[in-house]
Amino acid sequence: MIETFILAIVQGIAEFLPISSSGHLVILGAIMNSLTGQVPAESPTMEIILHTGTLGSILVVFWKRIVDLIGRNRRVILLMIVGTLPAVVVGLPLKKLAPDLLTSPLLAGAMLMVTGGLLIALGKMPIGKGNYSAMTLAASLLVGCFQAFAILPGISRSGSTILGGRLIGLKTEDAVTFSFLLAIPAIGGASVLELKDLYELIQAGEPLEYSIAQLAIGAAVSFLVGIAALKWLIGWAAKERLSYFAYWCIPAGVATLLLCLTGVI
Repeated sequence: MIETFILAIVQGIAEFLPISSSGHLVILGAIMNSLTGQVPAESPTMEIILHTGTLGSILVVFWKRIVDLIGRNRRVILLMIVGTLPAVVVGLPLKKLAPDLLTSPLLAGAMLMVTGGLLIALGKMPIGKGNYSAMTLAASLLVGCFQAFAILPGISRSGSTILGGRLIGLKTEDAVTFSFLLAIPAIGGASVLELKDLYELIQAGEPLEYSIAQLAIGAAVSFLVGIAALKWLIGWAAKERLSYFAYWCIPAGVATLLLCLTGVI
């Protein structure tokens, strides 16, 4: 149950704040392995539940914009599809061909430092005036490339896509909105892949690692923490404070590299 709380809280916070949930989970697993000789069990079931919780956070916070997309502004749906393509093209082969790369704490530490650098650059950029609904397909594809880069552990998906949006001239609010609209197919697609893994486990007769109560708590905690983290991000973005998160990412990355290079993890 403690493990469930830890995973759900980390997922809920780091999925939305620009500090990389994948990087933090990889590093957390390596530290737990160093301390106890065990890592948190990789469970497609729990991953689906946690992703579902954070997806629910996005739907709750952005429900008005989502209803608007369905009702009046359907062109943005095409922009979301185009923006998702780079992550699909990069993510599926990478997951199959280099799975160890995605679980490397050394890489996660180095990429956290890169994320810190991206956030500092974001803080120095001029504020644009563009609206996400008026983006071109090429602009959407460019933001999608930033999302694909975030497949590497330690690279923040939200931070990199917001930076991509700002690079093409979007207002901060619109860059944040499009970043999390892109998260809907990204997280949904990840959940589909995890459902496939779960189906294969069930077909093989493997027992599930978590009880129904643990899964329910995991979903609820990641959902509630996700809403709080997402509102925090929106508030800080409005005040142009996202670069402040660099002061977490860079020291965390340096500390992780030191732990790896000294053989502690």
